[in-house]
Amino acid sequence: MEQRITLITLGVADLERSIKFYEKGLGWKRSEKSTGEMIAFDMPGITLALFPIKELAEDVTISHEPSRFSGITIAHNTHSEEEVAEIMARVETLEGTIVKPPQKASWGGYSGYFADPDGYIFEVAYNPFWKL
Repeated sequence: MEQRITLITLGVADLERSIKFYEKGLGWKRSEKSTGEMIAFDMPGITLALFPIKELAEDVTISHEPSRFSGITIAHNTHSEEEVAEIMARVETLEGTIVKPPQKASWGGYSGYFADPDGYIFEVAYNPFWKL
């Protein structure tokens, strides 16, 4: 198997609420790959998709059992500490939840965490050692 991930699908409880959060709130642009039930957002090298959680669980053939922390975070790296603060401030006005406010990180950068309306955890980070 090649070392590559091309699609991450988030199972969501309310597709319309999630569309509002990502499109209207964060300003993401919907991909032409989107269908009625699957909303896709193309990014460099990967696509993030939203899909109804019940249908996704059925497709996987396991029951959906929500937890507070799945052990996965999704990171969005920025070009500056100011950009981290701007994004986190925008999330506060949406249906997202600030999990950890932006702050200096032990590894030398600046980051914070938020949860989207379905509880998926995103890190917003500036890493001065990692050029985008």
